[in-house]
Amino acid sequence: MESNAERKDIEVIREVFAYINRFKGKTFVIKIDNDIIDYEYFPVLLKDISILHQSGIRIIIVPGARNRIDEVLTQYNIKSSFHNGIRITDSNMISFVKMAAFDVSNKVMTGLSGNNVNALVGNWVRAKTLGIVDGIDLMNSGVVEKIQKEPLVKVMENAFIPIFPCIGWNSSGKSYNISSDELAVSISVLIGAEKLFFITSDSVLRSDTYKFPENSSIVHEGRISRMNIDTVDEFLELNTDKKAELEKVERAMDAARRGVRRVHILNGKSKGVLLEEIFSNLGVGTMIHGNEFERIRKMVPSDIPGVLRIMEPFVKDGTLLIRDKQTLLDQIDNFVIYETDGVIHGCAALTLYPDSIGEISAVAVDQKYIKLGIGSKLLNYLIKRALENKLLRIFLLTARTSDWFENIGFIQGACSDLPKEKQENYNYDRNSNILIYNLEVRI
Repeated sequence: MESNAERKDIEVIREVFAYINRFKGKTFVIKIDNDIIDYEYFPVLLKDISILHQSGIRIIIVPGARNRIDEVLTQYNIKSSFHNGIRITDSNMISFVKMAAFDVSNKVMTGLSGNNVNALVGNWVRAKTLGIVDGIDLMNSGVVEKIQKEPLVKVMENAFIPIFPCIGWNSSGKSYNISSDELAVSISVLIGAEKLFFITSDSVLRSDTYKFPENSSIVHEGRISRMNIDTVDEFLELNTDKKAELEKVERAMDAARRGVRRVHILNGKSKGVLLEEIFSNLGVGTMIHGNEFERIRKMVPSDIPGVLRIMEPFVKDGTLLIRDKQTLLDQIDNFVIYETDGVIHGCAALTLYPDSIGEISAVAVDQKYIKLGIGSKLLNYLIKRALENKLLRIFLLTARTSDWFENIGFIQGACSDLPKEKQENYNYDRNSNILIYNLEVRI
C-alpha cells in the first residue's frame, strides 16, 4: 500500500514535470548578486542553473560585480565615491571596473563549464552616460541604451548561456559602468522573459519585519510569497522608512509593469532555492507579478483528474462524499475551480434548486495550500454567484466542518429547510449538519 511519504514524492515529481513542460523554450533571466557569487553554495546554484538549461529552458545570467570592483580598486589604491548609490566612475577608474566585471563573468562561465554547459560573455549592451545629476558629473557611470537582441537570440539558439558583465559601450567604443539590476530588467523586457530572478543575500520578506497590505499572500511561517504590482505600491508606501533595503522590490515592480510575467526575489544563501521557487507554487521567496496569477473559473473536463486528486484525502476521512469522474461530468456546470499559475488547488460547487434555493457542496482545497484562504475565496465566489442568480438562501450539508462554515456566517438549520428533493434524499445514517446562509439581507 502506498505510504503518505511516497504519495507526496509522486506529487512533487508530477509538479516538477508539469513545470518543465510549461517552461521549455521559455527564457529565464537570472541576476546574481556578488555576495552570492562569493558564497559557499554558489557551485550548487550553478549546478541547478545547468539543470534548467539542459531541460530546455533558455537562461541568461547577469552577475553583479560590486564586491569585486571594490577589491580591485582597493588593490590599486583607488578610492570610490557614490551618489544615490551609484559609483562615480571616472576615466581612470573604468579600466579597473571592466577588469573586475569580466573577472566575475569569467568565474560564472568557468563554473558552468564544470557542469558541461557552454556559456559566452558578450558585449551586447549599448550604453550612454548618466550625465550630471544634482550637479555631480557621473562621468563613466552609464545607463542601458540598447541591447542587441538578434545576436543574443542566436547565442541561445546555439545552446549557449549568455553572460552579461555590468559594462556597456557607446557607438564609438567608450565604456560605461552600468547597474546590473537595471541591466537584468532591460534584458528581461527586451527578450520577453518568462521569469526574472534576483538572487540576493538579503533575508526573505517577512510579516514580522515589514508592514504588509491586508490582501498580501503570507504563508504560515510569515513569509510573503507573492504580490501583484498594485499590492507592491501599497507595500512600498507602508515601508518608506526602509526604502534603501527594498530597491530590489522596486526593480521587480518596474519589470512587471513593463511586461515581465513573473519576477522572483530569492535569498541565495540556501541550497536549492532556485529550483524550489520554480517547481512549487508556494516557493521560497517573494514573487511579484503584473498579470493574472490566480483565479476562480468554471470547471472543464480536463480539470476532473486534478479535482479528484484534491478530493481524495477528504473522501477518505469522511469529510466529502465519494464522487467519480462521471458524477463530476454530469455536474460540471455546477463546479468551479481555483487555480494558481495554471495548477488546480481547490474546487467547490453550487447547485440551483426551485424556490430560489441553492446548495454549496464539494468544497475542497489541496492540503499543501490550505492556509492561504483558498476555501474562503471559493465560498465568497459562490455566494456572489448565488446573489447574481437572485437566490434567497443557500444551504450545505457537512459532517466535519461546521465550525468553519459557522465562522463565515452560516447558521444551523433543519431538514425542513431543505428543498423537497433534498429532504427525500437526506442520508440519516450520515446525519450531516444542515447549515443555512440567508441571502435576502444582501440583495
